Formats: sequence, C-alpha cells, structure tokens
Amino acid sequence: MVIRNKLLIIGLLASFGVACSSTTEQSSGDAGGQQDASTETRDSAQDQGAINSNPFDDPSNPLSSRVVYFGFDSDSIKPEDRDIIIAHAQYLSSNSGEKVVLEGHADERGTREYNIALGERRANAVKQLMTLQGVASSQIDVVSFGEERPIAIGHDESAWSQNRRVEILYPSH
Repeated sequence: MVIRNKLLIIGLLASFGVACSSTTEQSSGDAGGQQDASTETRDSAQDQGAINSNPFDDPSNPLSSRVVYFGFDSDSIKPEDRDIIIAHAQYLSSNSGEKVVLEGHADERGTREYNIALGERRANAVKQLMTLQGVASSQIDVVSFGEERPIAIGHDESAWSQNRRVEILYPSH
C-alpha cells in the first residue's frame, strides 16, 4: 500500500511538472528569435483595449455605478440617480439578451416584513423607470432582502443611508 501511495504521488508530481512547463517559440528572421518593439507595443495596446472595453469597469461610464440610494422610508428615485438607471436601461435595450437582477434593500428600522416590502417597492421603482425607457420586463428580475443584507454595519444615519439601496446586478458580468 505504501509503494502504491508513493507511485501515486510521483505520478501526480510528474504530471504537475509537465503541466507547468512552458515552451519557448523562436520566430525565424534576422531578429534572432526576439520580437521587435512595435509588435510588443501593438500587442500591449490590444490587451489594454480588451481590458478597458468593459463599460462596467470603466469609472467614467455610468454603467460602472450599480447602486441607487433612497431616502428614509421612501421608494422615490432621487434625481441624481435617474441618469444611472437610464444608462442601464439603454444598455439593456441595446442588448436584449442581457438580464438584470434588481436587489432591494432597507435599513434596520421597521419590522422585517415591512422592510422586505419596502425593498421590493424600491426595486420595482427602478424596474418601472427601466421599462419606461424601453427595457423588456422579461429582462428584469426583482428581489428584496429588506434589512437582511446590510452593506454598512451600524446604528446611525451614516450606516442606514448606505443600506437603503437597490443594487443593479448582471448575472453574466
């Protein structure tokens, strides 16, 4: 049995070594196997373009903002958050295969049942604005967590204001 275990370990180590090995490829030409600087620069620029092409990761793009905040005991969308929601609605309208999940949240004040209902009203308010912008209702799922998933732990207005929110989530991103 001990020999069998040793052989198994040796086999695993050998396969790990083969999997981690790399081969170097030399290009033909008078450069002697080295890439010229312009090729490296071009490849680097293409890689940068691929990295920056995701609008959800670009801080200057409104799609990177995926949280909408609400006032105390309110499901009214603040004027400063309308542009964020409209940007997401335009993205969804242009990408009919995409789906979004709107997660409604509340602060800890109020009963558990009330906060679940309030979180749902908030998420539905965002959904309504999106559908008014042309997003198909079938692209939007609404869920409420009420006070169950706070983003900020605390018992003051600073924490409560961060917990009164709707998160805009894309399952495919």
